[in-house]
Amino acid sequence: QPYAVSLPEGYNPKAGKRWPLHVVLHGRNGTLSEVSFFASHEGKPAAKEADWIQLDVFGRTNNAYRWAGETDVFEALAAVTSRYKIDERRITLWGFSMGGAGAWHLAVHHPDRWSSAGAGAGFVDFYKYQKKTEQLPSFQHKALHIYDSVDYALNLADIPTVGYGGEVDPQLLAAQTMQARAEELGVPLKVIVGPKMGHKFDPESLKQFMAFHAEHAKKGTPSVRGRAELQFETYTLKYNKCGWLIIHEQEKSGERSVVTSKLDDDGILQVTSENVMALSIDRGVADRVRVNGSEVVDLNSAADANLVEVYFVNDESGWRVLDYDESLEFVKNPELHKRHNLQGPIDDAFMESFLVVTGGSSPWFQEIQAYADWTQGRHQDEFDKWMRGQPRVKIDSNVSAEDIAQHNLILFGDPGGNSQIAAVVEKLPIEWTKTELKVAGKSYDPNTHTVAMIYPNPLNPEKYVVINSGMSMHESDFKASNAWLFPKLGDIAVIKFARAPGGYKEETVWAGFFNSNWEL
Repeated sequence: QPYAVSLPEGYNPKAGKRWPLHVVLHGRNGTLSEVSFFASHEGKPAAKEADWIQLDVFGRTNNAYRWAGETDVFEALAAVTSRYKIDERRITLWGFSMGGAGAWHLAVHHPDRWSSAGAGAGFVDFYKYQKKTEQLPSFQHKALHIYDSVDYALNLADIPTVGYGGEVDPQLLAAQTMQARAEELGVPLKVIVGPKMGHKFDPESLKQFMAFHAEHAKKGTPSVRGRAELQFETYTLKYNKCGWLIIHEQEKSGERSVVTSKLDDDGILQVTSENVMALSIDRGVADRVRVNGSEVVDLNSAADANLVEVYFVNDESGWRVLDYDESLEFVKNPELHKRHNLQGPIDDAFMESFLVVTGGSSPWFQEIQAYADWTQGRHQDEFDKWMRGQPRVKIDSNVSAEDIAQHNLILFGDPGGNSQIAAVVEKLPIEWTKTELKVAGKSYDPNTHTVAMIYPNPLNPEKYVVINSGMSMHESDFKASNAWLFPKLGDIAVIKFARAPGGYKEETVWAGFFNSNWEL
C-alpha cells in the first residue's frame, strides 16, 4: 500500500539526529485512489514550520482506518521507522474528519504508541453519530465495543489528546461525546472549538492544535517506570496492551476489562483488575508488585529473571505468579483460550495475511456450493474495491503446509467439496453431516443453511480458519458511512440462503460469540 513521506528542511540521512514523526490521517474522499494519492503528494513540500518528518497514510482509501486500514497504518509506520531516523518516543498522531475518527480510534486503542494524538471532527460511536435510537441485534450491538472510541475513553489517561470541532460543525459531537465521558472518568482531554466554524479548522485553533503536539513531542512518551501508574480499559484482546501491561485473557470475552495501577508509600506497584484472567508485567516497571491483593512479588527475581515479562494468572487459588517453565507453557496457549490476534470476530481474519481456499471435489450439497461460490465472488470483489487488495486464491488440493503455517485460511464450500473443511470440521464446535447442520445445540436443514464462522485452525492454532464468509460488512455499509464498518456476524452465525435475482437472499437466523475458551 502507498504512503507519502515529507522531509523537513535540513534533514540529513547521514547525520545522527533522530527526528519526531507526525502520522497524518486523511479525510474521506470518494475519488481517492492510489494514483490520485501519489499525485496529491508528489513534489509537495513539507510545511515551513515543520521540524518533524511527516507520514501521510493511504489507509486503503475510506474505512476510517479500521480493519485492513488499521493494519496499513502500522505497516506504513514500520516501513518509515526502518528507513528514516525516527525518534520513536516522539510520534504524533493526528487527522481531520474521517482522519479525526481514525485518530480517536488509534489513540485510545493504542495509547502507548504516540507522544500525543489530535482528532479534528470525526466520530467516536455508532448510535449518536448515525442518529439511531433502536438497538441493533445483540450480536451486532456487542460488536460495537470493538471500535467505538468512547468505550475506551479511560485510556485518555495514558496519552495526551486534543479534540477539535467547529462550533457549527455537526461533527463537534465527537469531541463533546469524548469530553463528557472523560469528565465522568476523571481523565484529561483538551477540546478546542473553532468559533463560528463549520467542518474545517480556523487558523487560531489550528495553531493551538499543533502547539499542543509540539509541547508533548518535546517530552516524548514516558519511560517504562515513568508510566508505572496507569488506567487502561478494553473490550477485546485485540487491543490489550499499554506500556508495561499486557492483558492476555479475559474472564468474559467481549466485556469491559479494566486495569489500574498505583505506587504505594512502600514503592510497591499495586495493580487491580476487572474481568481479567491473565496478564503480564514488564519487570522494569517497578521492583515489587502486588496484583489484586495477592502476595507481593519481586519483579527482579520472578521467573528466575529469564523473561522480560512476568506472567500472572487468576486460577482456582486466586492470583499467582508463574515460574519460568509455567510461563513458557502459558505462551503456547495449550488450552486454546482466546488471546491477542486469536480472539475473533470473523472480520479479524482479514487484518493479517489470509488465503482463500476453494473446493475441487464433489460437494455434499450443490446449493451450498453455489451459495459459497457467490459469497466468495462477492468477497473477492468487495475486498478488491473497498480494501484495495486482490485476495489470493488456491484450490484445496494445492494448499501447502507452508500456507497453513503462514496464513489465515478462508474456506468456502462444504466438507464434501473442500478437503480443507473436511480436515478440520470434526474439531470445530459444530456438527456438519450430509443430513444435519447443528450449531449451539440447534439443528438446521443443511440444504438451505450454512455456518459462517471463525475459529483457531485445528491444523495450526496460531492462525484462524474461516468458513463460508468474507468480511461481514458489505458494499452498502462502505457507501453509507464508516460508522457502519462493524462486525455483522460476530464469531459464528447460521445463514439461511435462497436464490434471488442477481445472487442470493441471506437471513442471519442466529449469530453470536464464543466465550473466552472458544466455546459456545
